[in-house]
Amino acid sequence: RLRERGIVHQVLNAKYHETEASIIALAGRHRAVTIATNMAGRGTDIILGTADDPEGTPEVIRDLGGLHIIGTERHESRRIDNQLRGRAGRQGDPGSSRFYLSLEDDLMRRFGSDRIIGLMERLGLDDDAPIEHSMVSRSIEQAQQKVEGFNFDIRKHTVEYDDVMNTQRKVIYSQRRQVLGTRNPKELILLMARDLATRLIEQHTQSPRPDEWDLEAIHAAFANILGPELEIDADELHGRNREDMAEIMQEWAEELYGAREARYSPDLFGYAVRGTMLRVIDGLWQEHLTAIDDIIAGIGLRAYGQRDPLTEYKGEAYRLFQTLVKDLQANIVATTFRIQFSMEAVPNQAAQEEQHIDADPETDDQSQPQGLAPVTPSRVSPAAIASFTAPPKSMARMIT
Repeated sequence: RLRERGIVHQVLNAKYHETEASIIALAGRHRAVTIATNMAGRGTDIILGTADDPEGTPEVIRDLGGLHIIGTERHESRRIDNQLRGRAGRQGDPGSSRFYLSLEDDLMRRFGSDRIIGLMERLGLDDDAPIEHSMVSRSIEQAQQKVEGFNFDIRKHTVEYDDVMNTQRKVIYSQRRQVLGTRNPKELILLMARDLATRLIEQHTQSPRPDEWDLEAIHAAFANILGPELEIDADELHGRNREDMAEIMQEWAEELYGAREARYSPDLFGYAVRGTMLRVIDGLWQEHLTAIDDIIAGIGLRAYGQRDPLTEYKGEAYRLFQTLVKDLQANIVATTFRIQFSMEAVPNQAAQEEQHIDADPETDDQSQPQGLAPVTPSRVSPAAIASFTAPPKSMARMIT
């Protein structure tokens, strides 16, 4: 319609993204009409008139009233409306602004339009009759305040949800940095093996009578985690208290770890174990994030059952994280004692290990020595880790 009336104008949209600032800067010229679909030109000064145009010098433009802003809709945020008004009358220049609204605008339909329509019907006004009254301005401002409060609550809840994952992320990343920062992960593996043994013992020795303890189940579950190379009889556990049994089982893991170090060399085996730990942590952490996303997708429905979705989410996320921590420990230990690789392709492994230690630790896990078979993190048999009731102490200390 502007073309039909012979009105020369400029339209700001995605096609003029690179020249937006220059177009906005010319909006103060004589007879300039600039149309923007949203707030535009932040940081660009609109200078009234130009000395090159005799009919549009700065003095002439000021006498005409300066820049005039026409808004065809009120934004949900009052801040945007005020910024738009602020485009006129900058730095003491004259200017004006005016907004035109429809009762069918989204903001008006959501808040207050019914009252205004009822008022128009009582006064007998036509549908196209303009309404200018302070009551309308107050209704619009109240509607904007409600929307701003609603959006604030959304952002607040988003932060509260993110805080849950941020706490878990710090624990996992701390564990990962601990792996990257150690040259020999033997101590970490043995600590995890000790925690696994302790939980297995607690699971199968709940009876106060030692003769009712299921020592065979303890041995079978621990052997399932350490792998087929464990050649230890369960008779060693008979007549022992819980602490002694945990000590013996840790010695089994230490003996098996030492045998593998002797077979492959401490440096080479330590490098392989570090890579394994990082892959297991990364793989299970990705699975955990997917599970958390699934929970978030439907957690809002808990409100229909008169339960707070945020509280429910925190509980679900904590239970999932407990499972993650247990699975991380069990899978790292189980995979460590199942690593197999050939020595033929790694004659100078010690020198390569020195280079990796001196390199940036954040990129250290991206490569592995030749000859190492890639290790894919996989969950161990549920029978071996079923009914674990407490998070591993080695990571529980990091949580606190």
